[in-house]
Order: sequence, then structure tokens, then C-alpha cells
Amino acid sequence: MDSLETELERARGLDVAALADAIETIGFECTRCGACCKGYDPDDGNGGKSDREPHTATVFPDEVRGLQETTDYDWRDVARPMPYGLSEGDEGPEGETFEWALQTDSCGDCTFYTESDDGTGSCGVHEDRPLICQTYPFSVALGGTSQPMGEAVDAEGMVRAHECEGLGRDISREEAEELAEALKKRAVRELEEAIGVRDNYEPADTERVVVHDSEGAKTQDGRPLNE
Repeated sequence: MDSLETELERARGLDVAALADAIETIGFECTRCGACCKGYDPDDGNGGKSDREPHTATVFPDEVRGLQETTDYDWRDVARPMPYGLSEGDEGPEGETFEWALQTDSCGDCTFYTESDDGTGSCGVHEDRPLICQTYPFSVALGGTSQPMGEAVDAEGMVRAHECEGLGRDISREEAEELAEALKKRAVRELEEAIGVRDNYEPADTERVVVHDSEGAKTQDGRPLNE
């Protein structure tokens, strides 16, 4: 398995034009259906549906701070601990986890998502949305990078496309290049973040929820754990 540093160099060397070619070949146009912003109903394994799962989209620490500035929200209004690794204790969630997810509302939808009466979705922070939102439904096939919700349903070169009703639609070269630029930037950022998490990780001796990101261990409200 290649090291994160090796994968980071590969990410930095990605050819934006080649990524744009792949995106053009697959095709994409956002239909504003909101599926990538909403909670979902996973298959319960018996042909039915289990309890609704909340939307989960990774957000970098500096992206959280940027959204705080845009919205004047508190950290916990913008982001929540990634749920993986946490358990429910006597006094609420506890445990250690890695990275942050965008905050969700009581329905499990992204807190910034709104929907009109005709079902058209919109993002309240569209101009400042995180890289994972800018690049959905695409990802780059590099070790150490994250994958959006759902399995890849199409692929072209290094580019993977995940389930979305907007796939297969015409996309202009300009839009494909903008998406490719963001996709490369996201791949680099994810690997830099992964390296930072690895290098700064120290087990936390506490029963509170602890989130390990590239800046170190934090409490749920984004403060350094030992502050």
C-alpha cells in the first residue's frame, strides 16, 4: 500500500485537463434534487427500510471557520463530530472520532439545505460550500481520499462518479474544468488532512467526545481539548 505522502504527490500531479476530459465523458448537470444534501433511508437487509440515517459530508476545520464567518453561527451549528467510533453513554455520546461532518437538522438533512414547495433544493451557503459539496458526485481514485455517499456507478480514468440523477447530462468544457480544479484541490486537501491527523494523533484520556483533526484533538465545539 502506498504511503499517504506518495498519494499526496500523486494528487498534486493530477492533470486538470485529463480530469475535465473524464468529467465531460461521464457528463453531469445538477438537477437540484437535493439528494446529496438530505438524510437517507438505508436498506435494512430485508427488503425494507431501517431508521433514517443523517446526511454525512466531511468538512475541513478551516471550512468550518469560513462558514462561521459567513453565517455568524457557532462551531456546533456548522459541524458535528463524524459519528463513526462514537457510542451512546449514560450522559450522551462519548468516544473518539476523526474529522468533522456538516451539521444536520432534526430530519437528518444538511443544516444549510432548503427545499421549495415544488421540491427544488437550494444551499444557503452555496458560494462558500465545502469542497466535497462543490465536487459531488465525483471523487478521485487515490488511497487516502474519501468517497461520497454510495458506491461509484461510473468511472473514467482516475475519476469516479457516485449515484446522482444528474449524471450522463451534457456539461460545458468550462464547467468541467472548474469541477476538475475543485476535484484536484479536494484530493490534495484530503490527503494533507489525513497526514495531519496521523501526525497529531494522541489517544485522549477522557470520557467526552473527542474529535481528532489535522490541528489536533478538539471538543465538540471546536476548541482544543486541553484548552
